Amino acid sequence: MRALSQAGVTYISEDIVQVQIPLPYILNIVNVYLLRGPEGWTLLDTGLNNPAARSQWKSAMNALGISPADIEKIVLTHMHPDHFGMAGWWQRQTDEPIPLYLPETERAQAQVFYQRANSPLYHQWMLDCGMDQATVDDVEQAMLGTRDLTQPHPIQQCYLAAGARLRLGERVVRAIHAPGHSDGQFIFYDEEEGILFCGDHVLMKITPNIGSWPHSQADPLGRYLESLRDLSALPVRLALPGHRWLISDWSGRIEELLAHHDLRLRQTLEAIEMGRQTVYEIATRLFDLDRLTAHEWRFAMAEALAHLNYLSARGKITCDDAGVMRWQLA
Repeated sequence: MRALSQAGVTYISEDIVQVQIPLPYILNIVNVYLLRGPEGWTLLDTGLNNPAARSQWKSAMNALGISPADIEKIVLTHMHPDHFGMAGWWQRQTDEPIPLYLPETERAQAQVFYQRANSPLYHQWMLDCGMDQATVDDVEQAMLGTRDLTQPHPIQQCYLAAGARLRLGERVVRAIHAPGHSDGQFIFYDEEEGILFCGDHVLMKITPNIGSWPHSQADPLGRYLESLRDLSALPVRLALPGHRWLISDWSGRIEELLAHHDLRLRQTLEAIEMGRQTVYEIATRLFDLDRLTAHEWRFAMAEALAHLNYLSARGKITCDDAGVMRWQLA
């Protein structure tokens, strides 16, 4: 692996470059990738659209000696803001929009998440989870700020189906549906070389947020754990994630993630043994919310709810959902 002179721009191989785009959060970097091919470069994920990200992209393009005209297409793993946010901006950097590809099941999710008219749904969801009104107001302000960092939205989009084969640069990869972190997230597997672009499905050091949101499909944690088990035997030599470090021990890291969620489920049950609890009360026991910002509070609550829904679906606990949700042992 040879590094370019600029910080945050690294060659993974002769045809794959990782660019680290800054984020205004505790998780302050998103990894995006440029793959060189005979017809130009493929951009895999984008970052948020803010001045720091645009400056980093300018530095990366200068270091590589390329321009937006050299970008053949954009491919997105999923619709979360730090991956989707600059897609529309990138499309507008050339006379004709750069072709954009994303998982078909993420289209509806993006439409729901990025519509400001959807805010009442999230407002009521947070109250139902037991957040007080002042905290809900803080979280909603953070949500609106994040949505602003995804403007302008894509001009046109093409949709990918699970199992599809597509070209990233000079590599032919297989799109694999990897739900949990996002309902329709795809990861992209180069079977010939054992390289996996794994998005936010498997990360080093930190665990991907697995949350139950108002727009989520049922039991995201159950689908995530099932996906991890299915993927653990995949012969991956190197996985390139959306955050933190490259992954060289694929199956070993999956075992660590499975063990983490097993522990978190036990901790959730222990919290409920103390008596009927709201989602927010359980989140305060599972996470140190004092260390988090308003942007992160909703992720903590959504992850607590995902563990509650998992236990409920398996008959361990029940929920009284007349008004504020309150959970108790079955």
